[in-house]
Amino acid sequence: MKKRIIGLMLGVFVASTTLLAQNYNIIIKVSDEKQLPIESAVVDLFEKENKTGTAISKKNGEALIANVKAGTYEIAASFTGYEPQRIKNVVVANADLYLDIKLKPIVSELAQVTVQSSKPFIQREQGKLIVNPDASPTNNGTTVVELLEKSPGVMIDRNNGISLRNKSGVLVLIDDKPTYLQGADLISLLSSMNTSQVEKIELITSPSAKYDAAGNSGIINIKTKKIKQIGFNGNLTMAAAMGMHPRTNNSLLLNYRKNKWIHYFSYGINYAKTRMPIYALRTYFDAARSPIAILEQPTFFNNTNLNNTIKYGTEFAATDKLSFVFSFSGSLINRKARNTATADWLSPSRTIDSSIYTSSNSENRFTTGAISIGSRHKLSKTQQLTIDADAARYDLNNEQYFQSDRPGAQGYTIGTLGNIPSFIKIFSVNSNYTQDMGRNGKLEAGVKTSKIDTDNDAGYVVSVNNGLWRPDYAKSNHFVYGEKIHAAFGMYEQKFKRLTVQAGLRYEYTHYDAHQLGNIVVKDSSFSRNYDGFFPSGFVTWEADSIHTFSFSVGRRIDRPNFQRLNPFVNIINKYTLERGNPFFRPQFTWNFELSHQYKQLLHTTFSYSLIKDYFSQLFLTDPDGTLVYTQGNVGRMHNYTFSTMLTIKPAKWWSLNTEAIYTYKKLIGYVWNNYRSDVSQLTLNMNNQFRISKKISGEISGSYTGRSRNDLQELLYPFGQLNAGLSMPVMKNNGTLRFSARDIFKTNWMEGLTDFKDAEEYFIVRRDSRVFTLSFSYRFGKNSKTTRQKSATEEMRRVEL
Repeated sequence: MKKRIIGLMLGVFVASTTLLAQNYNIIIKVSDEKQLPIESAVVDLFEKENKTGTAISKKNGEALIANVKAGTYEIAASFTGYEPQRIKNVVVANADLYLDIKLKPIVSELAQVTVQSSKPFIQREQGKLIVNPDASPTNNGTTVVELLEKSPGVMIDRNNGISLRNKSGVLVLIDDKPTYLQGADLISLLSSMNTSQVEKIELITSPSAKYDAAGNSGIINIKTKKIKQIGFNGNLTMAAAMGMHPRTNNSLLLNYRKNKWIHYFSYGINYAKTRMPIYALRTYFDAARSPIAILEQPTFFNNTNLNNTIKYGTEFAATDKLSFVFSFSGSLINRKARNTATADWLSPSRTIDSSIYTSSNSENRFTTGAISIGSRHKLSKTQQLTIDADAARYDLNNEQYFQSDRPGAQGYTIGTLGNIPSFIKIFSVNSNYTQDMGRNGKLEAGVKTSKIDTDNDAGYVVSVNNGLWRPDYAKSNHFVYGEKIHAAFGMYEQKFKRLTVQAGLRYEYTHYDAHQLGNIVVKDSSFSRNYDGFFPSGFVTWEADSIHTFSFSVGRRIDRPNFQRLNPFVNIINKYTLERGNPFFRPQFTWNFELSHQYKQLLHTTFSYSLIKDYFSQLFLTDPDGTLVYTQGNVGRMHNYTFSTMLTIKPAKWWSLNTEAIYTYKKLIGYVWNNYRSDVSQLTLNMNNQFRISKKISGEISGSYTGRSRNDLQELLYPFGQLNAGLSMPVMKNNGTLRFSARDIFKTNWMEGLTDFKDAEEYFIVRRDSRVFTLSFSYRFGKNSKTTRQKSATEEMRRVEL
């Protein structure tokens, strides 16, 4: 297998080198009038007034346009709040080209400033992949969950688990801050956010030591928008969509920047009514593996969601060395569900023995609030100190009603009411210090402490045959959990002529206390745990020449059990299926190794290996009465081998193509009811085509495909995918944008699979409401005002790296 992989990589290198050996790189450094580099400036390459390439400048101000043929070009650079610059008669011949472009701030009074620029949908940097949602018309009117589902290498399974590059266990950040949520709670939060509020998504497969060590497959960092123009300006987005039922998704972004102050505000509201049928066919076996009973369960989920999100922030540059930041964010999520299900018990010959009809209603209200304060202090030209404090609270209140009816002589009616309030309180403080060491070295160090407290109360009452309601002590539960994590890190990066080396070490200590309050049926219990660990990380990058770059990275990660998974109480799914926590759940640890090669900005290939110990897996157990129990636990270890290749080309002047193929071989070894082993070879494909149809109209065709896959030890998923298309057109003198999109056109983004139990197996198919047609309108507005102080204040803001 190793020889095949090495041969394949060498073949790709040789073929790509032969194909494009006569092309060159153009490196453009974008800076302001003070010689300071400008990050995120847009640099466009034109040949005879036709755009042939685009790049975004990095922190050092450099933008790379690769794969340029010999010839004469024009180069344009633009950045919001600065006058665009254009260089004509740029000659490329026989060698790479290095250019400097200086931008000047806009200081004259303008009624409106519109800078026309476009970012590529996918960008690649060291250890991360960047998704720019505004570059894709098919992202209009979507939520962040839907955006993640069509991002390269990201998958969300039917249990609300997020995986990255075919590996589960992801740390999700919003603006570099952990959400501290997992599973359904995390999906609820991300579903309340509009894609129009997102600047970019960073998919970080090789995080450095400055990040929390959580997330064995890496980090997903969701960066929200902050308009950077001087003066008052904003953006309004409205979207109407139709799936099985109508939806709407709207947002407003406002910004005011003057002198030493920046104020920004965002508000989003979305409404959706969805329908999701789930079919499950469960077969029970005897010791000889012969069928003895069949349970057929068609279920229909009808959900209505109304979500509101808000964020306000302010930044103040007290001096050119000291600044302060403050932000507040909150959301109000309301989800109502009306579900019906039928459970038919069948004989092996598929004759119905009995039937039970279940209806359920639930209302889930999820309120969040978070406050963040911080300071940035530039101690000297080479030293900077940052201090941040964050506090958040999540309040969840879920009210449920289940009613099961069995007709006939032995019939009955059982009603269950559940009131499940819970809250999460989070507080964290961290401080980071950075120092430039010489010309090309950088030292970073920091400390962080965080505290999480949760209180979960589940009270159930039951009624039989419409009789009196009485407490159901077997299912009722009160669970209190507290966790503290203390961390410290240090890392150093040094750039040589062709070599860049980074090494870091992070230490984390974890302590938690958990207490399950008992009742007259359930015994009171408590448990606690202490554990710590060192988490090294680093990379080595070698620029062999102007064309080939090689990189090797390594890192150790940890995944802690979700506190809800530690809670041993029972959650009702239906009469014959329950979900139960596991108080003996331990953290899992992962070693990740990654070797990659990049050919210009055209081709990127990667081979990675991960070893996960005490692997997290969904477990499916059988109670003596035949009820199946969903739980999670540690089952052993998993070996994960992944080979991926990403190609970014322009087949024509009007056509840009980005495609990625990820092949993964997984081998899982664990103990459930016996020495259980499973493996799978999995292929994932992603494609994004951007078209320039006319001077004003652009289009997109994108899609994804996932082959047979296995995220859990006992569950096999069948292939699924989706195809999307969209159009985008500027209107109202380029101040507005009209977009139309169709997502999952052929309605193939379903989830189908087979689950193994000890004495049973279950086939399932989840038909998601994923085919959606959306029409959206975005409008930019604002005014820049002339003031001599704005220029110096802008300089102060950028110097302290707000």
